[in-house]
Amino acid sequence: MAQGKKRPAVPPPDGGWGWMIVAGCFLVTVCTRAVTRCISIFFVEFQMHFGADYSGTAWIHSLVDCTTMLCAPLGSFIGNRLSCRIAVILGGFLSSIGLVLSSFATSLEYLYLTLGVLTGIGFALCYTPAIAMVGSYFCERKALAYGIAMSGSGIGTFILAPAVQILIEHYSWRGALLILGGVVANLCVCGALLRPITLKEEEEAHGPDPLDTECGYGVKAPVVSMLEESLAINNNNNSHACFCFQSMQEYCFLLMPDFLMLAVSFLFLASGCSLPFVYLVPYALDMGVSHHQATFLMSILGVIDIVGNITFGWLVDRRCLKKYRNVCYMIAVGMEGVCCLFIPLLRTFALLVPFSVFYGYFDGAYVALIPVVTSDIVGTHNLSSALGIVYFLHAIPYLLSPPIGGWLVDTTGTYTATFFLSGFALISSSLVISTVTGIRHCRRTQKYRNKNKNTDPKQEPCRSDFYTASSKDVNPLVNTANS
Repeated sequence: MAQGKKRPAVPPPDGGWGWMIVAGCFLVTVCTRAVTRCISIFFVEFQMHFGADYSGTAWIHSLVDCTTMLCAPLGSFIGNRLSCRIAVILGGFLSSIGLVLSSFATSLEYLYLTLGVLTGIGFALCYTPAIAMVGSYFCERKALAYGIAMSGSGIGTFILAPAVQILIEHYSWRGALLILGGVVANLCVCGALLRPITLKEEEEAHGPDPLDTECGYGVKAPVVSMLEESLAINNNNNSHACFCFQSMQEYCFLLMPDFLMLAVSFLFLASGCSLPFVYLVPYALDMGVSHHQATFLMSILGVIDIVGNITFGWLVDRRCLKKYRNVCYMIAVGMEGVCCLFIPLLRTFALLVPFSVFYGYFDGAYVALIPVVTSDIVGTHNLSSALGIVYFLHAIPYLLSPPIGGWLVDTTGTYTATFFLSGFALISSSLVISTVTGIRHCRRTQKYRNKNKNTDPKQEPCRSDFYTASSKDVNPLVNTANS
């Protein structure tokens, strides 16, 4: 495992065991994101059993999402320091224990701790390392691989939503949570599939200097190597200094303006994307839709989510669209926001079905592109740490937006303000990334013309014309040290 931490100076295999990594990540998304979505089916059951209001009950779903995202850097840390396999197995154990303990809940506060915090921590340890592993195995077909892997959320929702409703009817909500705990325990099996890449060690490679491309298979720059050798000589007994230096290198992308603006977009995105999943079923029930039909809306949303995952992943991998990945991401997020603005006008099951179709498709589209767009900016070498920060930024909006939505429902007596909040937040996210896209395109076009005239395209088989994770962008600390 210690040897597996070093990055090989060769391209990702784009296949082979990589498809097993995709299968493992697929099952991880089923057992984490799909189960999180299905918690909204327990919303009415919790409300009736504990006699709580909308905002108080909504804290359960908020805590699961918030803890999962808040602890995402912890998952990245364990995955980088130990291995992704250990992180996922440990997370599967914790999340399963959390769901089993939740079946014995006697109050909402009990559920806040077990279902919200403990299960959320387990999901966090599984989610980020599994997603990062896919990026390590794929380059040419990265978007397609992520589309298949992330489709587990939609497939899981499609299967688990009606299954959970049936389990609640036959075994009550306590029995349903107990059975879900057993299902989530399969995360430990998923972790066993995440085999690290075992290729030629960096010190054994004596060819030309490796490249630093979007594929992320370049080795560290010479300046970094010199600094590390200096640290090794002068600080043999000072492991703390070496640890700090390594941590600085892992999070150097935080100094990149492109990543910072992408982070602002993610904040708006996280503020709006969770509300429809929390309040679609209660809204449908309030409109007079039956329980089974309301649950079926979540199933429709889930299966169309799959179509969005895979089709967008396949389309974005096409040569003509690969350099416009962030534009596709921007369109998907914006259209998702537009769908939310129309839902207060949809008051029957027949009218809510088209909403589930369109919202599910665009949700699957942007979810599959989040790790791809992030990788294009920071490079695959920093993807695990970057995803930890990206999902960490989702934490506070995930924590606050459902209770705020519930407060709006309690105050206004309708769901209109809640869905408007979701729609405007998603559209704002799209506008931020579109503004940055225009600025970046002009700036990078000028840089490409003035400074990249001597680039040999034969040495960069997987380079994106629009995103280039150059050593100057990815390692600003190196340039600072060199000056």
